[in-house]
Amino acid sequence: MSSEIEADLSEKRLVREAGIAARVVQVIEGPVQGLGFRLVRVKVTNANGCTVQIMAERPDGTFSIDDCEAVSRAISPVLDVDDPVGTAYNLEISSPGIDRPLVRVSDFARWAGYEAKVELSPPLDGRKRFRGILGAPDPVGMTVPIDLPDVKEGLPSRIDLPLRDLAEAHLVLTDELIRESLRRGGPPADDAEMDEEIEDEDDAQAAPARPAPRPQGPKGKAAKADPKAAKDKKPPRTGPRKPVVSKASRLKGRDDLH
Repeated sequence: MSSEIEADLSEKRLVREAGIAARVVQVIEGPVQGLGFRLVRVKVTNANGCTVQIMAERPDGTFSIDDCEAVSRAISPVLDVDDPVGTAYNLEISSPGIDRPLVRVSDFARWAGYEAKVELSPPLDGRKRFRGILGAPDPVGMTVPIDLPDVKEGLPSRIDLPLRDLAEAHLVLTDELIRESLRRGGPPADDAEMDEEIEDEDDAQAAPARPAPRPQGPKGKAAKADPKAAKDKKPPRTGPRKPVVSKASRLKGRDDLH
C-alpha cells in the first residue's frame, strides 16, 4: 500500500458522533480544516441547559487561546446559518488536554507506549472495555496492540484491538504522560492564558491579553514593587495544566455572542 494511502488512513477520524453532535461535525469540520486545524471531537451535553463542546488542535497537537478565538470566529457564522443544534446553547472550544481522546490512527501512533482506556462497539470476545499500554498501530490492518496488566492465567496479555470498532479511547493521566506532554509542547506554558475563559469576543478584544509592562525608573531600573501587591500575588502552580478553553453562550436566531 502506498505511503499516501497509509497517511490518509492515519488521519481519518475513527470515532463518529451521532445525533446533534454529528450534525455539528458536518457543519464545522470544513471551516476548521480550512484554518489548518484538526477536529478532534464534538460532544453535546445537558450542562448549563445545553453545551456544545468542540475539541480541535494543530497537527503538532498544540492549541492556544488565539487558536480558540480563530476557530470560534470561523464556525460561528455557519452555526448561525445551519443551526444544527436547534435551541439556545453554550459553545465551548478547547484543546484536547493531556488525557486527550484518541480519534485517529496517528493519535495512537503518537502516543504508543502510554496507558490508555479503549472502548469497542461491538465487543471483542465478549469484552468491550480495555485498559493498558498502547503499542504501535497498524494503519493497514486497522488494529492497535494493547498490553493488559494483571490478566488471568491462561489469557493473552497482549490483544490487537480492531480500530474499525472503536467507540471511544483516551489517554490515562499519569506522571509520565504529563512530563512527555509538556516536553512535546502540549498545553501552553502561560497559566494566565490557560485559566482565561472568554465569555464574549468584544470583552476579549477590550481586555489586554497580557499584563501591562512594569514602569521603568531612572536608568532603566524597574520601579519599586508595591508591597501589598507582592503579598497578594499567588504562588505559581506546580500541578497539571488545564486545557485551553474558550467559551461563549449562543442564542438561537441571534448573531451576537453573549
